[in-house]
This record gives sequence, structure tokens and C-alpha cells, in this order.
Amino acid sequence: MTLSKLPKATLAKLHKLGLHTADDLALHLPLRYDDETALQPLAALTPGASAQVEAEVIYCEVLFRPRRTLVAQLADGGGILYLRFLNFYPSQIKQLEVGKRIRALGEVRQGYFGLEMVHPKCRSVGEDTPLNTTLTPVYPLVAGLPNRTLSKLIRDALAQLELTDSLPTELRQRLTLPDFAASLHILHHPPADVAEVDLQARRHPAWRRLIFDELLAQQLSMRSHYRKRQARSAPALPPDSGLEQALLARLPFALTPAQRHAYGEISRDLARPHPMQRLLQGDVGSGKTVVAALAALQAIASGRQVALMSPTEILAEQHYLKLSEWLTPLGIVPVWLSGSLKRDEKLAACARIANGQTPLAIGTHALFQEAVEFADLGLVIVDEQHKFGVKQRLALHGKGRGEPHQLMMSATPIPRTLAMSFYADLDVSVIGELPPGRSPVATRLVNESRRDEVLERVRLACASGQQAYWVCPLIEESEALQLQTAEDTYALLATALPDLRVGLVHGRMKSADKALVMAEFKAGAIQLLVATTVIEVGVDVPQASLMVIEHAERMGLAQLHQLRGRVGRGAAQSSCILLFQPPLSELAKARLKIIYEHSDGFEVARQDLLLRGPGELLGARQSGVPMLRYADLERDADLLDAARSAADELLAHHPEAAQMHLQRWLGSRHDYLHV
Repeated sequence: MTLSKLPKATLAKLHKLGLHTADDLALHLPLRYDDETALQPLAALTPGASAQVEAEVIYCEVLFRPRRTLVAQLADGGGILYLRFLNFYPSQIKQLEVGKRIRALGEVRQGYFGLEMVHPKCRSVGEDTPLNTTLTPVYPLVAGLPNRTLSKLIRDALAQLELTDSLPTELRQRLTLPDFAASLHILHHPPADVAEVDLQARRHPAWRRLIFDELLAQQLSMRSHYRKRQARSAPALPPDSGLEQALLARLPFALTPAQRHAYGEISRDLARPHPMQRLLQGDVGSGKTVVAALAALQAIASGRQVALMSPTEILAEQHYLKLSEWLTPLGIVPVWLSGSLKRDEKLAACARIANGQTPLAIGTHALFQEAVEFADLGLVIVDEQHKFGVKQRLALHGKGRGEPHQLMMSATPIPRTLAMSFYADLDVSVIGELPPGRSPVATRLVNESRRDEVLERVRLACASGQQAYWVCPLIEESEALQLQTAEDTYALLATALPDLRVGLVHGRMKSADKALVMAEFKAGAIQLLVATTVIEVGVDVPQASLMVIEHAERMGLAQLHQLRGRVGRGAAQSSCILLFQPPLSELAKARLKIIYEHSDGFEVARQDLLLRGPGELLGARQSGVPMLRYADLERDADLLDAARSAADELLAHHPEAAQMHLQRWLGSRHDYLHV
């Protein structure tokens, strides 16, 4: 079937749905099904149930009060049913002329005059018009493309395609999966005796087969890229126990077993002559920075340069200060590069990077600007990597003479199923424990009306020698959201708490001003820090034991968890107060309930995945990764496990089948950027 022969207007609508080939049409599966295989007499209808009826129109009128409405009345000799249309065309008025015989499908409800259907699906029929013998598929649509038109195109595609099974017979039998072609035909044209509940819930064996195939296509795409990268060459960077031991000896703490294990995996990758692409993830405060520092030392000991990039200046600066403190005594002086530097300072930093004077450059996106050239880049470390787009990471990746190793870090824990599915092209290291001495953070939900009580709590905490954060979501007033601004809150708190020294930090301040405020807060000169979410990651002040978050109902779970992680870093019992302003939406209630009940970042992330789905949760990183249309990572976790194993099996032993499967599901789109 050649789609190019279709009218241009139809083609444009198909392209909006992502349908470019006959395979795409065949794999465009229904959202749900309508049962048009049976008729119910009008007298048997009950409110709240969906039904298909057939009856004669005995009344039809366009009413103008209280609003323009088309009302028709049907009768079958045993009962009466009203049909109401609030939006309608002249053709519908003609279809519902008195005396016409109509089939209507919709939900029955109790109306003012009796039982009614609002905006039912209607068609004119004769006395002997046969009923459908299969459930009617309802497809995802775009405006101007009716379901019946798309159904016909899909039917034509299925008739003309060779639906050869891409799975080897032994694999299909081992996984007890039905035949591909049979499964596809059942989903597009389910027989009347099919278990409709299983079909609608996507538990039917036919659905299971197609969901497995979708997961397998994603795994094949990403694992094939992983294999290609393993075949490329990169500088081998063997470990140097001298520098490593020198750093560990100077640290005021010992590495946890989880940190040692993660660094061991990274160290082995760096020593191989293939480009490392590893994700280091761990909960807030799990100690990823020191692991990254050890990885940097391994590259530096081999004579290579390291670039560490962070999404915000305040986080990049925290890394710069911390690593300077750790590494300068070892003779390694990092260079700092950000967009806020003066021109002369930028030129000096770029010169040190280009001539190899510095082995470690730390900064923001300024690191991948054209003016920055590295003498010999061997390792790229990207912190909070999901906040950078693919092109940004590629630009830094291309700064090396050869292909540098790459270590990505994330303090947003990734649920296991999400990591297996969307990070299948990466090796993943997890720091699954917190360092000793971290105190648990008690989370409290407080109505905004009790603000005075919160103020008193802050005053008492600071009077006892502790410090506190007060976080606001916006800098400037927004009439639409009416959120408290950082400036207003700063002024109010300074007035309400005259005995405390209150500081303010936000993203629009000059770098030097931000650094000064943060230094004063860390030194204890500022007791209460009013901040926007720029302090979400990277800020480490052990004396801070109280966090107040304004309008917590407006923030996402990952952000709330990150902010909560700024406290609990010292010995004192720490608390996080989430101020909310009612009324709350159902989503806001669900988010606040999750953050209140769970302190483990991986469980928070799993609940977030259930709430939002993978598309929203992943963010910018996945701009090139095939998203899932039918699979549900929670419901179909067993199929994901099976697809992951099957992908490696197909690539190793059945490459032709793997290629056929990729071509069917992704076409030319399987050549994605995986960086």
C-alpha cells in the first residue's frame, strides 16, 4: 500500500498522527472499542450504562433556550429516549428527521424529561441493516480525519502487508506469545465473543504480544547503539592509586560501600579502550560528587583533561568550590567558566583550557561554546544530565580530539523499569545508601492559613543555633498564579523576624552576589535564607535543619524531594514544612500525599512515574528516544524484562530478525542520538 497516492489533505492528517507507512497504519492500535454487535430495547435502558439502540425518530427540533440545542425523541414501541446535541451540523438535523430509523450508541443518563443520550454516535439504518459482528475499534484521531476513514485505511494496509512474524519460533514459544498477524487482526477486528474486559484493559494475549513487540523494538534500538559504541575506540585511562589514595586520605569521611562499588564500575570502564557512557544515580546527599572526583583523577593521572558541566551556575559553582578544596592540595587547580564571567576572565580561562595548563574545567553550558577548545579532553562529566538537551551534550562531547568517556550524574532517582526501558543504551551505577550521620527529614503539610505558626517555628529553630531555608517558586509577581515572590517574602520575613539575619538568593542575581550570600549562609552569618529553587541541587549546609517551601502544591515531586534534601545533612533532627494554599487539585493532593508518605527518592520517583508517565518524567534527554505508545512500565514490567533479554539474543543470534523488527516498528527512526 502506497500512502503517497492518498489526497494531500489526508496525508497531512496521517503525518500529524506519526503515520507515514503502511506498517505505521497497521501498528496504529485502538484506544478503546465500541460494542455495536447487539441492540437493547429502549424499555431496558438504565442510567450510567452504555448501550446501542435502534428506533424511529418521532420528534426533532432545534431549541434556543437555555442555549441552542438539537433535541430528538426516539420510540421503539416499548420506550422513549431523548437525544441531545449541543454542537451539531445541518446534516445531523437532516439525519434525525421525523420518520427516520436511527441506530444510536452512547451513555444513557437521566435527563429532565426522561432517559437521554448526549452526543451519541448515530447512523441511519433500514429495517434489515445487519449488526456488526466484531467490536468497533476507536482510534486516536486528529481533527478532520473521521474514525471510519482511518479504519478503512488500516483495513487496506492489513490486507496488503506481508505480516511475517519477526520473532523466531523458539523465542515466541518460550515466552508463550501468540502469532503476530493473528494478534494484530484481533486488536483491529475483535470478534464479538472476545473477553472485552481484557481487551479494554490491554491484558488480552493479543495486546500482550503487541506490547512486547513495542518494548522489544525500543530495546533493540538502544542496545544496538550500545553495541556500536562498544566497537568504537577511546583512550584507555588506567587507574592511578597514588592520586586516588591522596584524595581519600585528605577527606574527613570514609567512602560508603555503595560509593566504592560505583567508583569500581566507573574505573573499570575508564580503563577500557571503548568510550564509557555511564549514568551515576543516587538519592539526594548520597555522595555522587566524590565518586565523580575520583573518576576525574583517574583521567587526569593518564594525562587527559576533564570537563564537568552543570545546568545552573550556583550548582556549577558549588562543584568548583568543593573540587578546588579537595584537589588543589594535590596540585590540581580547576578552572571556572560560566556565562557571567567578564570577557578578560573568559579569555584567560579559555587559554588555560586550550593550552592544557588546567586538567579540569568546571562550568555551565559556557563549556561547549565555540570559543572553548580543549587540548586533550578525555572525560566529560555531566551533572543533572536530564536538564541538558541532546545537542548541548553533543557539543561538549565533540570538544575532544578523539571520543571522550562520558559520565552522567543524576540526583533524581530513576525507577528500575524506566532505567531499563529508556536508559538501555547506558551502563548504570547506583549509590543506593546515604552516608552515615544523615538524619531523617520529617515532612509536614501545613495550610497557608497557619503561616504565623510556621514563622514561630523558624524563629525558635534559629534562636537555638540552627539555620533555615524559605523557598519561593517565582521571582516576579504573576497575576495568573498569584504566587508569593521571593522579594516580597524576603521583605515580610525580615520585618516579622527582626532578631534574625535574613538573606536572599535567586537566579537573576549576579554571580558574585550569589556567592557572597551563600558563603555567609554557610558560615552561619545568615540564619534564614530566602531562595528560589536555584538551591534545589548542590547546596550543602550541614547546620541548616529546617526547610519551608511556599506553594508546595505548584511544584513537581522531583523538585520537592530535591529541595527537602538540602536539610538533614547534619546531626540535628531536620524538618521540611510544605506550605500549601487550598483548594488543591486532585493531582496536587496526590503529589503532596506521596512526598509526605515517602522519603526514599526511588519510591518517590516510582510514584511520580505512575502519576505522570515516562514522557513527562524524562524531560529533555529523551528528545531522540522512541517513546512508548502502548506499554505501561508498571503493568508490563514482566514483558520489559523479557524484551531486554530477547533484544540481546536477537542481536547476537538473529540479526536479520532484529533488523526486520526495527524496520517494522521504527522504520528510519531507529537511528537515534544516544548521548
